[in-house]
Amino acid sequence: MDRTPAVAIVDYHLGNLYSVRRACEVVGVQAAITSSRTEIEKADAVILPGVGAFGDAMAALRELGLVELLRDIAQSDKMLVGICLGQQLLMSESHEFGVHQGLDIIRGAVRRFENPREDGRTLKVPQVGWNRIFELAPNAWQNEPVMDGITSGEYMYFVHSFHVQPEDPSVWLSSSRYGQIEFCSSLMRGNVVAFQFHPERSSRMGLQIYRNLARMIGNQVSK
Repeated sequence: MDRTPAVAIVDYHLGNLYSVRRACEVVGVQAAITSSRTEIEKADAVILPGVGAFGDAMAALRELGLVELLRDIAQSDKMLVGICLGQQLLMSESHEFGVHQGLDIIRGAVRRFENPREDGRTLKVPQVGWNRIFELAPNAWQNEPVMDGITSGEYMYFVHSFHVQPEDPSVWLSSSRYGQIEFCSSLMRGNVVAFQFHPERSSRMGLQIYRNLARMIGNQVSK
């Protein structure tokens, strides 16, 4: 690779932007926080982070004129990475405070944790803290570069009340459980990868995911 990969972190005023940028910088990726269509189009990869309400996020993306651009990126060879709310925005719709249309990049819905229970007690919603992520089958991550160095059962850091329900089960990259509820904690389809957890807040293993993303983006740039 003859240059440092450049990543655009989409700024729509609802995101954990600076910790994402810091994680990118630690692994050797040049990262710009931006809402500029031109900068996003020029970047080698795009990260869509987010913390907050789905409806507000989609309204902000529409106001900034970024909805169709993000859909176009998902259809290109450029990597699109969703984090937390960013993963949820990729879906067709969300049932948070009504029904809201999403980016519809991944067919499916976003739904609230309904009465999660464990050992006879009701768990708090949102889920806040460390939880494990698991492969869908033995050695499923063996040929998935984004999960290189990650062992099934690793702990990652979550903050969320809602979870995605993709229509196509083949897009699940990892599963997790909150009480009796199994949910999709990361997904991947082609150049689109997304995490419900926060890799940038998940210590050493979360940083490993950023290293993997940096390598994947770098390989794409060098082609």
